[in-house]
Amino acid sequence: MKIISLLGATGSIGTQTLDIIRENPTEFKLAAFSVGKNIDLARNMIGEFQPDLVSVQDYHNWKTLKTEFPSTKFTYGEEGLIEVAVYEKVDILVNAVLGSVGLNPTLQAIECGKVIAIANKETLVTAGHLIMAAAEKNNVSLIPVDSEHSAIFQALQGEKKKNIERLIITASGGSFRDRSRKELENVTVQEALNHPNWSMGAKITIDSASMMNKGLEVIEAHWLFNLPYDKIDVLLHKESIIHSMVEFHDSSIIAQLGSPDMRVPIQYALTYPDRLPFPSAKRLNLASVGKLHFQEMDVERFRCLGFAYEAGKKGGTMPTVLNAANEAAVAAFLAGKIRFLQIEDLIEKALRAHQSIENPSLSLIQEVDKETRQYIHSLL
Repeated sequence: MKIISLLGATGSIGTQTLDIIRENPTEFKLAAFSVGKNIDLARNMIGEFQPDLVSVQDYHNWKTLKTEFPSTKFTYGEEGLIEVAVYEKVDILVNAVLGSVGLNPTLQAIECGKVIAIANKETLVTAGHLIMAAAEKNNVSLIPVDSEHSAIFQALQGEKKKNIERLIITASGGSFRDRSRKELENVTVQEALNHPNWSMGAKITIDSASMMNKGLEVIEAHWLFNLPYDKIDVLLHKESIIHSMVEFHDSSIIAQLGSPDMRVPIQYALTYPDRLPFPSAKRLNLASVGKLHFQEMDVERFRCLGFAYEAGKKGGTMPTVLNAANEAAVAAFLAGKIRFLQIEDLIEKALRAHQSIENPSLSLIQEVDKETRQYIHSLL
């Protein structure tokens, strides 16, 4: 049995991770988890999974839950996240928390030798050099949970890195894939949240609509698979059947296919290098699908993807600015403060205003992150 800790238990990836644990009670046990402000759902989780340790976002909820569940240990804030991440009884940490808040807990877990199932893009985007160096130093495995990176990870099993020609990350195109830029000027938040293929949280769904999600995945792939950006391509694939591909220098391409269901890559990350049956998963029937469609990505149409390549190639603190500006801009859009296309405008202004610093420390990354968010807020 694998003992699991879970950061971001009430989010989309978190709740689907709980589905996997629930369906395989002899394989997995949830020993520790963190939540944000969804305390009602947290109560249900505590009652069902009986964890040893739970972290909440603020002091008030910590005080309340502590009284309600005396047999469970509670903690809160950033220190609480770290405590869950490094919990000594745990074999594997699932980092499903949203945003750059997941960075420090991940580093601490790596230092403690935990296997990391990583669904938190921002950790690798903002501090990939620190994360991968720490993982190598501590001989820690980082197993990707994102469907695209899981697909690449699976396609590379038994293969040699020297034979890789390029990675091909597929993109659904998001909520507005069939609309022109002119048609995007007055789209609503609700329209943006209507993803055609996947069920995801609000922030990730907006990132998918802007194609920033794919840009962050490109930077993440650069670090996970140690390949230059000119060997990482993005291909528009509306059906989300092929989750990504690897081309080798003999012209062979290996792809991983499946119906769109995030529980599949989550379960693979938890069971790797083995696999478990998944009776409730929808089986892929290619005969009923009939056709698969592909087209090149247009970085003029999807400007955020271009920003991500630019920031990734410049490196240093530039990806931190990209991520922080995007998080602040998306939050403003979800709050009704800006229009959809202004997300791109704010990100571009933040990137142009920043002078990149090479090989940043954790404290410098956190400082640049904070300054970038303040800059975006000043523009609002």
